[in-house]
Amino acid sequence: MIEETKEKDEVQFDEQHLRQLLENHETDNFREEFLALHPYDQAQFYEKVEPDIRQIIYQYLSPKEMADIFEAIELDDDEYKGILEEMDTTYAAQMLAAMYTDDAVDVLNELDKDQISHFLKIMDKDSAQEIKELLYYEEYTAGSIMTTEYVAIPENSTVRSAMTILRNAAPDAETIYYLFVVDDSNHLTGVVSLRDLIIAEEDTLIRQIMNDRVVSVSVTDDQEAVAQIMKDYNFLAVPVINSKNEMLGIITVDDIIDVIDEEASDDYSKLAGVSDMVTFDKSPFAAAKKRLPWLVVLLFLGMLTANLVDLFTGTLEKVAVLAAFIPLIGGTSGNSGTQALAVAVRGIATGDVEDESKMKLLLREAITGIITGVVCGVIAFGIVFFWKHMWLLGALVGAAICCSIFVATIAGSFIPLLMHRLKIDPAVASGPFITTLNDITSILIYLGIATMFISKLM
Repeated sequence: MIEETKEKDEVQFDEQHLRQLLENHETDNFREEFLALHPYDQAQFYEKVEPDIRQIIYQYLSPKEMADIFEAIELDDDEYKGILEEMDTTYAAQMLAAMYTDDAVDVLNELDKDQISHFLKIMDKDSAQEIKELLYYEEYTAGSIMTTEYVAIPENSTVRSAMTILRNAAPDAETIYYLFVVDDSNHLTGVVSLRDLIIAEEDTLIRQIMNDRVVSVSVTDDQEAVAQIMKDYNFLAVPVINSKNEMLGIITVDDIIDVIDEEASDDYSKLAGVSDMVTFDKSPFAAAKKRLPWLVVLLFLGMLTANLVDLFTGTLEKVAVLAAFIPLIGGTSGNSGTQALAVAVRGIATGDVEDESKMKLLLREAITGIITGVVCGVIAFGIVFFWKHMWLLGALVGAAICCSIFVATIAGSFIPLLMHRLKIDPAVASGPFITTLNDITSILIYLGIATMFISKLM
């Protein structure tokens, strides 16, 4: 029953029927059924069909209708170029012009400069100018993801005139739930919700009902900081201003969801030791190309571990049983370090780790490392003692695990904080790097202590 429900949820349209309508060139029937679908379902169908079927779709849909599909489409960055090359150049330019400005900019950012220039020349001047303004802003900033399709109301207008402005602007605005109030110089002075506008008397001045405590973001703010603000305040949209407090655009919640998804995917890629996540439909060669650089770096780091073990060959030859516990100690310290790393990276990403709480985080992780180290060390001592009947070997393994967990926990929390301080993405301190580092320190601790007590162990 659950599987049937899941299947129904995933398939919201009859793909084969739509294909049949296209192949039979039943234009009116196809348009009626296809345009009745949600834009997401339209995009899903568009992504699934072959290029020759898409060519028929371009004939049946206007650039504006195609723009709605492109705004809902989920393509990899390197796929946009190929899709646009399928279309007639004029058709593609008209489609980009019909999209919301921020979405059009996202697509154009994946193209070459010559292609961008060519599309802008074909577009109407107003659309091209709006897109050029957003292309100017640095990638991953508020300016690069904002849209200029918003509703602005003069602060000296009445509710009646504001409703007239809203009716005229609503068809092209990305959202109308917030109406932003500006003065004669386009300075942001307040915000009015759609609800407040509807319930107010028609002759009431906008400045009397507006909220003048507006939370805004600067056009140069990082997109992650914008996402955090919208999350904290539960906004559907946030205004974007410049250094002069002039209203430039808005960022809507759908764009922030994309940012959160993008940043989460990026952080997860780095934590997994992958330069960039590869989707399942990519070839093995493409996947290998993404993973190899990190694996090669980790390979060289791993050689340090092998070299370190080689330094203690004499100790291992005298007491061979010591080698049996190297994977145990290295794995346990690596797991502990990865746990601390995850806590630190998440705290930095969510903004919970501020300057005044970093020392608290390190102190808490240090105490946590001592507690977990002692408990695991005592358990390891008991297991080794009852297994090998050698109390000294058990004490050695237990002490090594205790010290290794403590050091790994400190390293797992300190390294991300240090990288954040140096303006480096903390996620670069990925799990594989922490694990390799902890392998080195744990082996040094374990075999170092063993060498000190080698005579008694023999």
